[in-house]
Amino acid sequence: MARDSAPDRRSQVVIVGARPHPLRDIYHLLLRTSWTRAIVFLASIYVAMNLVFAACYWRLGGVANMSGSFEDAFFFSVQTMATIGYGGMYPQSEIANVLMTIESICGVFVTAIFTGLAFSKFARANARIVFSRHVVIGPHDGVKMLMLRIGNDRHDSVLDARVRCVLTRTVHTAEGQVFYRLVDLKLARDVAPVLSRAFVVMHPIDEDSPLHGLTADDFAEQEVEVLVSVSGMDETTMGPVHAVHTYEDDAILHDHRLGDVLSERPDGRLVMDVRRFHDVEAV
Repeated sequence: MARDSAPDRRSQVVIVGARPHPLRDIYHLLLRTSWTRAIVFLASIYVAMNLVFAACYWRLGGVANMSGSFEDAFFFSVQTMATIGYGGMYPQSEIANVLMTIESICGVFVTAIFTGLAFSKFARANARIVFSRHVVIGPHDGVKMLMLRIGNDRHDSVLDARVRCVLTRTVHTAEGQVFYRLVDLKLARDVAPVLSRAFVVMHPIDEDSPLHGLTADDFAEQEVEVLVSVSGMDETTMGPVHAVHTYEDDAILHDHRLGDVLSERPDGRLVMDVRRFHDVEAV
């Protein structure tokens, strides 16, 4: 069961005029980014700080057994910040000892921040919720339904998974203004006690549904989008997991049904074919 690719860029809102907060948001950015990028970023900061202190040692001197090269100053800075202390080079002047003290204090804070960040990334439960590529609208047990499929792409399960669907569409108010209206879609079942490989989310399109009477052309004209959010608790880490996916009007198929992923063997055992997770069939 392959995971979905990045969401469509069209569904993302371009923010203009917001004040940037780079230092305030860098922690959340590092938690969200990949391990490779986080390690490269932190290593770059570590090397940059050692280069700054190495330049100070190289310029001010006062370190015994240092040949006077910038290379020796850099390696002495690394040994000081990492509290290695091989003993080959050591501060012997007052200014070198003051600089060594400042670097040691910086090293304590850097180590604490890097360790805390690494622990947070390890402890953070990342959702691997998979959403079907399309939302389908078609009959189910004699009732017209909006249906999509979600699943957990891990070997464990998501406990008490709660699903919420919100319809977004463009309308014109009585004053002639364009308004993007959000409407909750009532689901036939919005809680999965145990979410494993597949769960079908269904919204009955009856007279109380905001989709009642809408055609495929109406969906395109009103720029209908369906926002689906899933939240629950990871069975292994017991941490909360969340996932969100947006379906635009071109991902909503009318007069279709989801392909069956369950079949029964002659011996009565059920088989789930996750290769058909995204399959749809015309009605």
